[in-house]
Amino acid sequence: MKINKKNVVKLYNLPEEVLFCKKCTISNQRPRISFDKDGVCSACNFSDLKKSKFDWKKRETELKKLCNKFRKKKGFDVIVPCSGGKDGSYVAHQLKYIYNMNPLCVTWSPLEGTEIGKKNLKSFIDSGFDHIMGTPDPKITKKLTELSFKFLGDPFQPFIYGQYNFPLTVATQYNVSLIMYGENGEVEYGGDMKNAYKPSRSVDDQLKHYFSGVSPSDWLKHGLSENDLSKFQPPNQNLIKKNKTEVHFYSYYKFWDPQENFYYAREHCNFLPNPERSEGTFSKYASLDDEYDGFHYYLSYIKFGIGRCTSDTAHEIRDKKIDRDEGIALVKKYDGEFPKKNYKKFLDYCSLDEKKFNEIIDSWRSDHIWYKDNHGEWKLKNPIWK
Repeated sequence: MKINKKNVVKLYNLPEEVLFCKKCTISNQRPRISFDKDGVCSACNFSDLKKSKFDWKKRETELKKLCNKFRKKKGFDVIVPCSGGKDGSYVAHQLKYIYNMNPLCVTWSPLEGTEIGKKNLKSFIDSGFDHIMGTPDPKITKKLTELSFKFLGDPFQPFIYGQYNFPLTVATQYNVSLIMYGENGEVEYGGDMKNAYKPSRSVDDQLKHYFSGVSPSDWLKHGLSENDLSKFQPPNQNLIKKNKTEVHFYSYYKFWDPQENFYYAREHCNFLPNPERSEGTFSKYASLDDEYDGFHYYLSYIKFGIGRCTSDTAHEIRDKKIDRDEGIALVKKYDGEFPKKNYKKFLDYCSLDEKKFNEIIDSWRSDHIWYKDNHGEWKLKNPIWK
């Protein structure tokens, strides 16, 4: 199969001039992000508002009212999507032990779970939680991963389907009307700001923001059946409406700080960081549960010039953990590092050889971001450190 070059600018509506935020390390190539007239990104502006303008006592009162509304005498009160990572552990533990809710925690199975991820999930469950794991047919997951990598430039798409649709399914099955996610990533990290001042989002936003505009049904044309894809689908819209399902963000009610979430999960849920940093960044405590995480972040680097370290440093700067100069130095050192640790396993998982892998990767390189130097090596045209 011939791999055609993708028009990344058109597909993601990107500006052709690469600009960097004056406060953090993120660029205007992050889909849906916006910059103000002073060259500051929407995520930094929102972060400043969080620190100076929001009334967090008032928002906690709103959270208590929400909990009172959905708390039951019998059964589960709230669905909390949680992989056993720091953020979901923090949310679930607070809802249960501070706000007296009875959460049902749900996890969508990773493509290939890590040992540290499995250990953290067990520790989280053992800290006192009811839990359901969604595990689809691994052969179908592999096929979807291969297709998503080839056609969307993101092998994580099947996982993302489950991550957002499985909680909806469990909510309707158990008659639980409240789903509580951690942060609103669009707002916290830069994206569509329409829900910036709202505690919830519509279910329809998931297709727009997280599914790359491609629903599970769109893969029928590649030989998969409705039955194959059923576990990745959301429940019927009528069921969602009948259940009166609401999707909320904990970050609306409580100040969101990923590093503080780590400390909380470490203390209360026995969460453990990696003994070594994750490939492509300096961090040891985020996105630990899947061996193929690195390829999701690496494709972001290829498409947008924004790798895992850029994303990590950007929010660390906003949270005042490091300054911008430190962030730039870390980006120069780690961003775009190839995820070689599980490379061979990933090729086998997606039924690819190295030639086909590289063809797919290069098809997502945009001319406004990349060029080849005199040695034939790919280089960023506009790195942040120049």
